[in-house]
Amino acid sequence: MWDRFLGHLASRRGWRFWVTAIGLGALAALALPPVHAVPVLLVAIPGLLAMLNGAVSWKRAFWVGFAWGWGFFVAGLYWITEAILTDVAHFWWLVPIAVPALALPLAVFVAGPAVLAWKVRAGCPRVLVFAGAWVLFEMLRGWAFTGFPWNLLGTVWAFGALPIQAAAWVGVHGLSLATLIIAATPLLGRRAMLGGAAALAGFALFGLVRLWPAEPPPQPVGLLIVQGNIAQEVKWREDQRVPILRRYIEATREAALAALRELPEDQTLVVIWPETAVPFLVADDPDVRQLIAGALPQRAILLTGTVRAEYGPDRRLRRVFNSLVAIDPAGAVRGVADKVHLVPFGEYMPLSGLLPIRLVQGGMDFTPGNELQPMRVDGVPPFGTLICYEVIFPAAVVPRERPAWLVNVTNDAWFGISAGPWQHLAAARMRAVEEGLPLARAAQTGISAVFDARGREVARTGLGETGVLMAPLPAPREPTPFARLGLLVAAILSAGALAFGWWKRHG
Repeated sequence: MWDRFLGHLASRRGWRFWVTAIGLGALAALALPPVHAVPVLLVAIPGLLAMLNGAVSWKRAFWVGFAWGWGFFVAGLYWITEAILTDVAHFWWLVPIAVPALALPLAVFVAGPAVLAWKVRAGCPRVLVFAGAWVLFEMLRGWAFTGFPWNLLGTVWAFGALPIQAAAWVGVHGLSLATLIIAATPLLGRRAMLGGAAALAGFALFGLVRLWPAEPPPQPVGLLIVQGNIAQEVKWREDQRVPILRRYIEATREAALAALRELPEDQTLVVIWPETAVPFLVADDPDVRQLIAGALPQRAILLTGTVRAEYGPDRRLRRVFNSLVAIDPAGAVRGVADKVHLVPFGEYMPLSGLLPIRLVQGGMDFTPGNELQPMRVDGVPPFGTLICYEVIFPAAVVPRERPAWLVNVTNDAWFGISAGPWQHLAAARMRAVEEGLPLARAAQTGISAVFDARGREVARTGLGETGVLMAPLPAPREPTPFARLGLLVAAILSAGALAFGWWKRHG
């Protein structure tokens, strides 16, 4: 029956071809967070390769991969439409076309591996070439045109700490390679399927061994993350500015006093607010900082996301930055970090001189920071700052001078109650495992969380909830092999799989 099903897929023609390929790609998206229906890949990946078996030319193979990839990215990124709906009066015309249009160039990153795989014989060579090429193209996707490494296939395992421990060696891309090869084993017979099951058991055993040692004592810092749960469509309304500021101040004052009662007297309380938490230029507004300082006890420091402005000698606005600032109980700014990796179309407009539309709020592009730098604040271990989407880039989240922990602030309110915040959370969890560093995440509407250096969840808030999260700051681990070598191991493994499959292409 299985062989008949695969043969049926290989023979698809006309409109049935397109519906089948797109449908298989959309099915594969169910393996992504938050559903994590990983077994669907045992149908979606063999189905794609079976359709390649029926392709009569490289052009046909291209369209197999392209249609499958388009379905995968449309289904996996549907939530981007939520951001458009926050200003539907101006951008209603983008609602039906934004995600399908974004998925078109992304689909090419599946079409390329499909063409290469088609050029070798079916069976193990085709599987190896496809898997190796997929991961190399996945890496390229994280770099080309400033990069968009969202929904890397290895994140399907990020539903817990156990399945992703191998990322400390091979990174999320290495998990993608293993996932593709294991998912394709139904094409290769019973022995291959048994080998795939053994590989999964090996990954589980590796995870158990790595998680077995007791966690070292936490760092001498308490964390207090405030999740204000402010809907994006009301955040910048003039009548909501003061109420939003008051909500964060009052939540901080009450929770900070309670947290300090449990914290040893020689420890600092780090309060974290999300990206652009309140609709004020906090770093540039001493009155707002004084109001905030009134909620900070003497042993507390606030890290908050904010828009930061720079003015020229004539007091005209010259540049704006998406920043994280540290504020002490006196209301003074003790540190600033600017976002380095900006979001195209959200924070700056690519080809702005050629395209007639402005999507960036306020009409002025943000200016990127120079490079990732650890922030140092008295009483707090040095930390790396990752603002929103910066956390999705493997091997690009830690400054040259290794910090003791990572802070990720984000405004996932743009994406409402959808899969987007869960996918973002999974990426953050992966970075903690890869780098061997604890990570504290503050999100405007959720999901805020603290992960230890092995990706175990210490605490988490819900999506769409208002509240505070209190947790100790977990200890860092020694730099992982991935932290030392970056993408090199996964690149070598992927290139090796591709090369071996190509070498065996004729038998």
